[in-house]
Amino acid sequence: MASIFTKIINREIPSDIVFENEKIIVLKDINPQAKTHLLIIPKKEIPTINDIQECDSQVIAELFFVAKKVAQQLWIDEGYKLHFNVWEKWWQEVMHIHLHLLSDI
Repeated sequence: MASIFTKIINREIPSDIVFENEKIIVLKDINPQAKTHLLIIPKKEIPTINDIQECDSQVIAELFFVAKKVAQQLWIDEGYKLHFNVWEKWWQEVMHIHLHLLSDI
C-alpha cells in the first residue's frame, strides 16, 4: 500500500508543496511544530532510515541539498533544525522517510 506521501507525489491527495524536482518534494507539515515546519521527502518510497541502501546515497544527499536551498529561498538559512524520526516509537508517523526542517525565523 502506498504511503500518504506517495499519494501526494502522485497528486492523488492535495498538499501545500513548497518545492519539487525529479527526486524530491517539499511540503508544509499539516501539524507544524515551529513557525516554519517543512517535510523534505524523496519520491522513492523508503520506509525508514534503516531501509536505505548504498544505491540510495544520491537521493539521501539530495535531501540535504534541497534543505539548504529551500532554507535560503525562505530566508531562514541563519537558523534552522533538521531531523529524521525513525520508527513509530520515535514519532515516525508515515513509513516513508522524510527530513523535517524547522525554524522559528
